[in-house]
Amino acid sequence: MTGEDLIISAMAAGAALGLSWYCGNTATQISYVTLADGRRQERALPLLFRLLLPLAPNLRGLVNKKFFDREAEQIDRKIVACGYEGLLDGREFIALRFLMPLVAGPALILLMYVCFNALPGKAGVAMVRRVPLFGMLTLLMLFLQPTSWLRRALNSRHLNIQRALPYVLDLLTLSVEAGLDFMTAIKRILDYRAMDALGEELLRMFREVQIGKTRREALRNMSTRSMHPDLNGVVHSLVQADELGVSIAYILRIQADQMRVKRFQRAEKLAQEAPVKMLFPLIFFIFPAIFVVLLGPVLLDLFRHGY
Repeated sequence: MTGEDLIISAMAAGAALGLSWYCGNTATQISYVTLADGRRQERALPLLFRLLLPLAPNLRGLVNKKFFDREAEQIDRKIVACGYEGLLDGREFIALRFLMPLVAGPALILLMYVCFNALPGKAGVAMVRRVPLFGMLTLLMLFLQPTSWLRRALNSRHLNIQRALPYVLDLLTLSVEAGLDFMTAIKRILDYRAMDALGEELLRMFREVQIGKTRREALRNMSTRSMHPDLNGVVHSLVQADELGVSIAYILRIQADQMRVKRFQRAEKLAQEAPVKMLFPLIFFIFPAIFVVLLGPVLLDLFRHGY
């Protein structure tokens, strides 16, 4: 081996070692979001996002163009609704959509080529010929992956709020009917409930009222920030009750009853959808397994006797 080969091998080994150290260090880092009262809540972005985010400033010239203004604003709202405010912004998210196929794509395609090339015989040759097609699909999936993650994160947070909302409304109703003020009841709930997505929104709304915003304004901000239809309906009813002078306890009782009915309706809907969702695994996994268990010994016995 010549000196040039040794130098190239040493540089490749050093690059691989440095990349491995960077990936390992990034994977062990813990990221937090700061709640309205100063507490920090652990919330981690996907590992590939964290690996590529330091490269996002290199695309500022592209993502800062006016063409992306409206999309960046919409993404900012969704990121806030997901609870990742401060960890990511709309411009960085758009940059990630370009960085995913540009940086991670070639590495995955190269790995795919090496794996297919290691296959023996004609199968390996045939798979290598399909690398360009698989590569295009990989680049497309990497480009769409950030949008898919954002949608899943928003749905997960909305589901968290949806599950907690009926119980919180029941507690608010009982507290207000027992004589507590609305804001005092919210503070009591925040003190004794474990912090979740709905608790974070209520805490931020409570702090906004403390710093001088009106209750209506704080409620509207919470509705806009969460982007949750059920919570929006509750906030709209509370704001109307405040404007018209209607008893908040009465409105809370109605909203709690409606949320309870919606919860039962969702449960009934999921129960009705269960047979349809079970059809695919029944046909493609369970039934073939039953046939293998029942007919497997018979077929083995036939093959053993030469039939």
